[in-house]
Amino acid sequence: MVTGEARAFWIAAPGRGEMRVETVPPPAPDEVVVRALFSGISRGTEALVFQGRVPASEHQRMRAPFQAGDFPAPVKYGYANVGVVERGPLDLHDRTVFALYPHQTRYVVPAGAVHVLPDGVPPQRAVLAANLETAINGVWDARVQVGDRVTVIGAGTVGSLVAWIAAQVPGAEVELVDINPDRGTTARALGVRFAAPDSAKAGADVVLHASGSAAGLALALRLAGFEATIVEMSWYGDQVVSVPLGEDFHARRLVLKSSQVGSVAASQRARWNTRRRMQLALSMLADPALDALITGESHFDALPEVMSELAAAPGNTLCHRIRYS
Repeated sequence: MVTGEARAFWIAAPGRGEMRVETVPPPAPDEVVVRALFSGISRGTEALVFQGRVPASEHQRMRAPFQAGDFPAPVKYGYANVGVVERGPLDLHDRTVFALYPHQTRYVVPAGAVHVLPDGVPPQRAVLAANLETAINGVWDARVQVGDRVTVIGAGTVGSLVAWIAAQVPGAEVELVDINPDRGTTARALGVRFAAPDSAKAGADVVLHASGSAAGLALALRLAGFEATIVEMSWYGDQVVSVPLGEDFHARRLVLKSSQVGSVAASQRARWNTRRRMQLALSMLADPALDALITGESHFDALPEVMSELAAAPGNTLCHRIRYS
């Protein structure tokens, strides 16, 4: 007996996506069947995956929780799915949930893998949950303090969310920096100051880098103040990045630190787990200002073409939402 069939987006080969039919098995007593409403494209990471640019050394670490197939392809990849529970435990039945699942119309997962959306969080906005969880972890890694001067370089989805979170720390002065002047509109919607690279303020207490470029990382080092911390949140895939560690890097005693969402930040790890962190992210999505980060929407059937376009020329795209019907 099977629950039915579903359709899923697969990367058939680097640079080529396709739809495939999946069998949806009947759920076990501790599992749920979810019918997708929306999913989100985590553009930076998913573009690298789509292009087949996951280094061989990272094939295991980069696996998504419910990934099928292996890098580089064929692979079913994604982690921002919002849907309604059709079958499962009574306390979850008909509830709207978020799951770290790829782009698929219906699926079965353990009941413990879904997160019920809090009241006041619409499913359309909940596709930002995974990116917001990444941003939360980055701010934790940066240890932003009351009154800090914070610079965030790269006004993509994650960078913008980092700036939005940091701006809620009392007394913090936050500047979001990007080469694209159109990102100033996003910054204003989120309540943070915007600057182009040549007008950004130096002497930051904390710098978080999320532009995905070597030039952005070099700028982060230049803008950091004495003994400041630079948190690198970009993931470059198989790209080799040059880091300018000469000149006054040592004299200014700078700290260059990585951040990655796969592990809870060390400052919180004794008391937090990934489920508690995700629940925090979902609760923070009640703010309608975050709708400014969803810059486009397409129907599920268009995903092969949409992913190809976003990977090749993202333009002004932040989070691109996929709708199911």
